[in-house]
Amino acid sequence: LLVHFIRENLQMTGTHIGCDTSHCGACTVDLDGMSVKSCTMFAVQAEGATITTIEGVANADGTLSALQEGFRMMHGLQCGYCTPGMIVRARRLLEENPNPSEAEIRAGIAGNLCRCTGYQNIVKAIQYAAAKLNGVEFSEAAE
Repeated sequence: LLVHFIRENLQMTGTHIGCDTSHCGACTVDLDGMSVKSCTMFAVQAEGATITTIEGVANADGTLSALQEGFRMMHGLQCGYCTPGMIVRARRLLEENPNPSEAEIRAGIAGNLCRCTGYQNIVKAIQYAAAKLNGVEFSEAAE
């Protein structure tokens, strides 16, 4: 499976294995501009594709991306197991819709499960990142 190839052959262990059934989204990666669950895809199917994992989300200078910063600042994680897949999915969501509503965020991350947070702070983290990427100051009061 692609998730095993990424973790074992490429030694990029940020992509997590959660369920092996595509239900949880912990293994979400970006493949040629689409969010995919790497536990349900053979590595050979990704040959020649551009794949972004959580390891490729930080800014080029190594600083946290707006999403990573948002998850940190808005307490969008607890145990952190779902976080890599959630951030990779949220990154694609913001590329497709730079200013999503709360409902659009919730729909956009519906395929990624978090068993700890209740999603409210994850939504805030994505809103924070969207505001930052749009050059607007994030305000929880505006919600």
